[in-house]
Amino acid sequence: MFELPDRALKVRAQVEMFFQEQVLPNNRLWHQQLEQGQVVPDIERSLRAQAQGLGLWNMALPQLADDEPGLRLSNLEFTPVAEILGRLSWGSRVFNCHAPDVPNMELLQRFATPDQRLRWLMPLLEGNTASAFAMTEPDVASSDPSNLQTRIVREGDEWVVSGRKWFSSNASHPDCSFLIVVGVTDPDAPKNRRQSMLIVPRDAPGLQVVREVPVFGVLHGNERHPELLFDEVRVPADNLLGEPGAGFAMGQARLGPARLHHCMRAIGECEVLIALMLQRSTRRTTFGTRVDAYSSTQQAISLSRIELDQARLLVQQAAWLLDQLGNKVARKQISMIKVAVARTYQSIADRAVQIFGAKGVTGDVPAARAFARARAFRIYDGPDEVHLQTIARLEAAEQSLEGLEHYYLD
Repeated sequence: MFELPDRALKVRAQVEMFFQEQVLPNNRLWHQQLEQGQVVPDIERSLRAQAQGLGLWNMALPQLADDEPGLRLSNLEFTPVAEILGRLSWGSRVFNCHAPDVPNMELLQRFATPDQRLRWLMPLLEGNTASAFAMTEPDVASSDPSNLQTRIVREGDEWVVSGRKWFSSNASHPDCSFLIVVGVTDPDAPKNRRQSMLIVPRDAPGLQVVREVPVFGVLHGNERHPELLFDEVRVPADNLLGEPGAGFAMGQARLGPARLHHCMRAIGECEVLIALMLQRSTRRTTFGTRVDAYSSTQQAISLSRIELDQARLLVQQAAWLLDQLGNKVARKQISMIKVAVARTYQSIADRAVQIFGAKGVTGDVPAARAFARARAFRIYDGPDEVHLQTIARLEAAEQSLEGLEHYYLD
């Protein structure tokens, strides 16, 4: 349905080969180095250098300029590549295609001044630094941005930030050099004009990591979501990203592609889970019968395939719309895939846990980690309920109700 040009197919083949020959065989080593205390395993840094040398770099940025490093793929062209990267939780990092850096790079591409691009964007594109995004807050329902309490106040030639954030992914990463912070600059403005975005250096005085926030009671690898305290953090006035009061609109522009990329990667991990379910069910027997012979196993695998292929088509449609018509037009489809993929992801991960039995709840196989990520995915980047509300509202606005009386026979 969605054909890719030869160039995109060639890139996909190159990424597949590098992943199979270099990345996947080092997955166990990556986990071993992580357990030894390497927050960024040496093998990850080595593979990043190799991928960058091959030009398999920055593939998730459709607006990449000719003088910026990497491959410029459209959102649709990136979908099969992102699936490959999503097979491992750390796969995207190897190719500099990971969150939150990619969405932050997109923000900087669209809204940064030339000086900001030089200071903050180029090091990200070159892979020489990392970044974080701080929006969600612990004391309010942050799915409604108008609830945000963090204040950003202008004092002379500085902005002063005061407040608390959490789930600020990447903020405790050793390479993180700055955060993009969303806060209230004008509490009396209309709801969608109250917030602004500010670039805050990671080493700014007054910025503290309160704690690493476990997800389902566990700190998953180097996927950290720290809670932060901004205690009158001062930054230069030039660090404002975009216009004052534009934070809400900028956030919406950032979240569309970010949600799309998360869904693409989740589909890749689901493919791994289906393959593992098949392998496990052919290797185990109960009561003299191989597990794959049971109808419950067959149902789990077949439903997983049906749901995943449906989700993939929805993602491809959303990617195509985003490329052709932009974030605003694709808004309903982005919300649709966020709900559909998250629920499919959780269902497939749950089935994988069940088929693996006791081993499924351990860290020996990806099922338990996938289940935790999948369940959290139904909240990250907006909970299901908010997206369902958006879909219903946009559907009502798009529908024409004229002539429906002819369908009634009373």
